[in-house]
Amino acid sequence: MSRLKLEHLRTFLAVAKFKSVSRAAEALHLTQPAVTSRIKALEDSLGAALFDRSASGMRLTKRGDILMHHAEQFQHLSELIEKNVVDESGVDRLMRLGVSETIAQSWLPDFVGALHKRFPQLKIEISVDISINLRDQLLTREIDLAILLGPISDYTIDNVILPDVELGWFRAPGGGPADGKDLSSVPIATYAKNTRPYRELRAELFERFGPEISMFPSSSLSSCFRLVEAGLGVGALPISLGTRLVNEGKLERFDPGWTPKPLRFSASYLGEPRSHLIETTAHMADEIARAGL
Repeated sequence: MSRLKLEHLRTFLAVAKFKSVSRAAEALHLTQPAVTSRIKALEDSLGAALFDRSASGMRLTKRGDILMHHAEQFQHLSELIEKNVVDESGVDRLMRLGVSETIAQSWLPDFVGALHKRFPQLKIEISVDISINLRDQLLTREIDLAILLGPISDYTIDNVILPDVELGWFRAPGGGPADGKDLSSVPIATYAKNTRPYRELRAELFERFGPEISMFPSSSLSSCFRLVEAGLGVGALPISLGTRLVNEGKLERFDPGWTPKPLRFSASYLGEPRSHLIETTAHMADEIARAGL
């Protein structure tokens, strides 16, 4: 028997988990022929068939089931080595990061700076999008880590819950409703239509003021703030992003008697195949977010 290779065992575990060569290839960022080649090489090395192949998928044979136990031990050992032995400054790989605009406009620069300091050779690709799109990109493995309105309720996803983002009411100095209460008389700038904050705010406004409310939904929070600053409406927007404009006298906070629910974000990533780098990065996001409170 030739020496077993760790990458072959990892590939074996992925195929066993997904019961599919194509899905294992997606998870491992490999081509299907590469996955098939690795499984064949492993079976040739062991002199045994590890899978029963059928139209319904890949099923473990008895010997495959035995190998599963040992392969999981190898995988666990590999994770411990990566966590405790590998020099983080030497990590050289690409991490695809997806973030919502709220995060992009607040603590994302500090987060990327901390990542570069800890992993100097790490290459980072960043995409900014609404949370529903980021969720889809994570599940289809187009990104490695999503910082979005969460958590994601899917058994394949691990979530690190981040601090809540409080929302508040903003208006141009001296603007807004005359009594500060009747929001049916003024347009309201807030999150894009296909987001949870928009749906929750619309439902609350409809219940309080009826169907005549006017809303300015936008995927750009900076545009929302500019609309409010220009006196074209009021805004239900993140306090953390509006504080500077309030301090500069460009906006003011007001209280109509109620505030929207705070936003809950998560740093979410695929649990398999497990990556110490991505898991560490998710917890770093939590540390940076809390440091900014």
